[in-house]
Amino acid sequence: MIQAADVAHTMQHWHVYKKWNFRLFCEMNEAFQGGRTTKNPAEGWYQGELGFFDFYIIPLAKKLADCGVFGVSSDEYLSYAERNRKEWEARGQQIVEEYVEAANEKLAAKKASAPSNGDGASGESNVEESASVESVQLEL
Repeated sequence: MIQAADVAHTMQHWHVYKKWNFRLFCEMNEAFQGGRTTKNPAEGWYQGELGFFDFYIIPLAKKLADCGVFGVSSDEYLSYAERNRKEWEARGQQIVEEYVEAANEKLAAKKASAPSNGDGASGESNVEESASVESVQLEL
């Protein structure tokens, strides 16, 4: 059950999956842009998600369904995982492009609102840019 809790977003509605997938992408992108990792998440994100579904999520969802740990919901989780995988296969490459653009806008907005000169004064935040990122997140 702990394994399922960690990846539950992959076995829920498409919009829930995309929301949490985007948040993870943003964290990884920020680490890459900040020099904390050498791996650009945009490279391989699409294919990585397909592998994640094929080799971890769907087998896990099948095990959960087989043991009935979540009762009748177990079959629902498997169904969502399979549908999300199919949707990702069809639209994932375009979605990754949207993720890259939105994540970079989000990071730029974060940097713009961060303290700028060490005296605790904040830089001006770009409200229009933040609103743009928020609308992209909602569309994702």
